[in-house]
Amino acid sequence: MTGGLTEARAALTDLVGDQAEHWDRAGLLPRDLLRKLAAAGYLCPQVPVAHGGLGWDSAVDGEFTAHVGSLCSSLRSIMTSQGMAAWTITRLGAEDQRAEFLPRLTGGELAAVAFSEPAAGSDLSAIGTRIVRDGDTVVVDGHKIWSTAAAYADLVVVVGIMDDGGAGAVVVPTRAPGVRVDRIADPLGCRAAGHADLRFAGVRLPVAHLLGGGGQFLPLVVTSALAYGRMSVAWGCVGILRACLAAAGAHARSREQFGRTLGGHQLVARHLADLLVAEQTALRVCEHASRRWDEGAPDQVLATVLAKHVGATEAARGAAIAVQVLASAGTRDGHAVARAYRDAKCMEIIEGSNEMCQLLLADHVLADS
Repeated sequence: MTGGLTEARAALTDLVGDQAEHWDRAGLLPRDLLRKLAAAGYLCPQVPVAHGGLGWDSAVDGEFTAHVGSLCSSLRSIMTSQGMAAWTITRLGAEDQRAEFLPRLTGGELAAVAFSEPAAGSDLSAIGTRIVRDGDTVVVDGHKIWSTAAAYADLVVVVGIMDDGGAGAVVVPTRAPGVRVDRIADPLGCRAAGHADLRFAGVRLPVAHLLGGGGQFLPLVVTSALAYGRMSVAWGCVGILRACLAAAGAHARSREQFGRTLGGHQLVARHLADLLVAEQTALRVCEHASRRWDEGAPDQVLATVLAKHVGATEAARGAAIAVQVLASAGTRDGHAVARAYRDAKCMEIIEGSNEMCQLLLADHVLADS
């Protein structure tokens, strides 16, 4: 299962098939499928070929992410988490750490990133997890919540505060003594994405697991992972909108009311037009953000935040429109648009809520004035 974007899209379409509804209802993805995708490099496609990845740029990775998002948002969420972990290791880790951990993520192991805590959500400066050096080891103590994919993960990149006051990111095996993983039951959206709370009680690891030696500036550590996550979520929202557009269009073409198809009624046609506008709007801001990312442009952070905000907003709006068009057919639990409605709402919260994105965008305006 290697090759280019076309082959990857076809492979994922075949592997997912009609299983997304079942996975959503069960709240579980097949672990062997996830390992198969990880071993193919599909869960973190931007990892360089030298480390076993596909070496894709953001634009190609984005289109693939959108395709996976159109099939199953829970699976796309796993991709986002694996990609965030790989990106953080790439950005913060030394070369020997990249050589150690990245091939594991492209060789079948699964990963997550742990930021949020009971008292630290949007305000990550309130992080209470501690990473303390002790000779040639580090000791991790803390409590993380709502870590996507953590229920499946072999490795978790944990962000915490060092004993010198700086920030650190440490790669923690979930089987290490002192690690506890508590799966979150019945989340609103992305039900099969393996959301979990994590507790670390005196988890002792070799200092080589501390990326870059630690002691970094907290915003740098956070931004390194969130930048990838926001881009991935934004492209995933394009996929949600494409799934909604396909379902609403098919329903409007086939169902008849008052002697004509639903699409023949002007108010329904307006909904379809609005859905198309939402999908195209999200797509274009994502394409722009990926171009800026791949060019290393100075405004790539702004473009990424914009893409995430617009993508999530349009996905939530578009999913609501799709439910309206399908009416009772779209409210059945597990149906594509019912899943989209729940999943899209979560996209307005994760990797920076709508409100946080708006504040970041406003800061940009004020800085330029």
